[in-house]
Amino acid sequence: MVQLVIGQKGKGKTTEILARANNEIREASGSIVFLDKDRQHMYELNNRIRLIDVSAFPISNSDEFFGFVCGILSQDHDLQTMYIDGFLKCAKLVGKDVTETILKLDKVSTMYQVSVVISLALDKEELPEAVQDKIFISL
Repeated sequence: MVQLVIGQKGKGKTTEILARANNEIREASGSIVFLDKDRQHMYELNNRIRLIDVSAFPISNSDEFFGFVCGILSQDHDLQTMYIDGFLKCAKLVGKDVTETILKLDKVSTMYQVSVVISLALDKEELPEAVQDKIFISL
């Protein structure tokens, strides 16, 4: 299941998902992974949450990003939740349609029973209709 935290830059999306990840790890029965475009928030996350700096890997388009996420899912059978901050940059979707990638992530996350929480620097009006039902928080 994919949940979107949306809003323009500076509205508090990162703060929201960092707090949510840190709260969730306290009672988590599985592992939690936090994907980000850099290591800037490394000291803000509980040390039991694995931070992955996506920029350290040679990802050049959204298909490669999706394959990267599938690789993480396939190697961690205890994965409970995946947080993706700065989704547009991580998935190489700045200025592009996010629909296909989000729907593919939703399908694979449902298949493997992993929650995926995505921060997305778009307003509700800018978000394609096909993924509007995935909005969890709009800032």
